Amino acid sequence: MIKIEEQEKILLAISKALKKKAMAYAIGGTAMMFYGLKDATKDIDLVFESEEERDIFKEAAIAAGFESMDAITVYKNKKNRPEMVRTGEVRIDLFVNDIILFRFSGAMKERAKKAYQFGDRLLLKAADPHDIILLKCATDRAKDIEDAFNIIKNMKVDWNIIIEGAENQVKLGKDIALLDLGDFFERINKKEGNTVPARVLDRIYTLLLKQIKAKKKANKKG
Repeated sequence: MIKIEEQEKILLAISKALKKKAMAYAIGGTAMMFYGLKDATKDIDLVFESEEERDIFKEAAIAAGFESMDAITVYKNKKNRPEMVRTGEVRIDLFVNDIILFRFSGAMKERAKKAYQFGDRLLLKAADPHDIILLKCATDRAKDIEDAFNIIKNMKVDWNIIIEGAENQVKLGKDIALLDLGDFFERINKKEGNTVPARVLDRIYTLLLKQIKAKKKANKKG
C-alpha cells in the first residue's frame, strides 16, 4: 500500500525526471487521499488528456526507476486498458481520457478543482468525489465497493451529480454506463446495507428503461 508521504516522494521523483511540463487528473484512491478520504492506496491512478503527455510521464517514471508492466495482468481483456509501470509493490496506471468503458468527460475536468503541484513540471488535479464514485464502477476492482462506500459515508453526496454523470457517459457513447452504475450501487447495498437510497436506484433504472426503449425505436427505424 502507498501512503500519502510515499506517493508525494514518488511524484516528486517523476517530476524531476520529466523533460517537459505535464498535467494529469488523479482518480481512485490517489484522489481520495488528497481529500483525506483514504490513508493509503494500492496504486496511483492518473488520467491524461493526450497520449503525448502520458508517454512523457511514463518515460520519466522509467527514468525514476519504474518499469513497464502488462495491463492484461490486472485488467484482463477490458477495453481502454491503461499503460502501467511499477517498482516493487508500487504501481501506476496511466489512462488517456477513457477509463475502461467510461470517459473522463469535460464536466469531470471542470469539477476537478483541487490542484497539486509536484516540483516544477508535474501538476495533478484531483477528480471530484462524485466522479470518483462513478469511475469506481468502471474499473470494478477489489477495493472499489469499499472505497465508494467510504466516500458516501464521509461526505454529503449529491446523487444528481452522479446520475447526470452516468447519463452524460451514455451521450458520449458509453451505452453501458447506467447499467453499470445501477449494478455497482446494488452491490454496495448488498455489502454495506442500504447505503444508496432506493429512490436513486429507481431513477437509474427508469433512465435505463428509457434508454433501452429509445435504442429499440432507433433500431426499428434503421
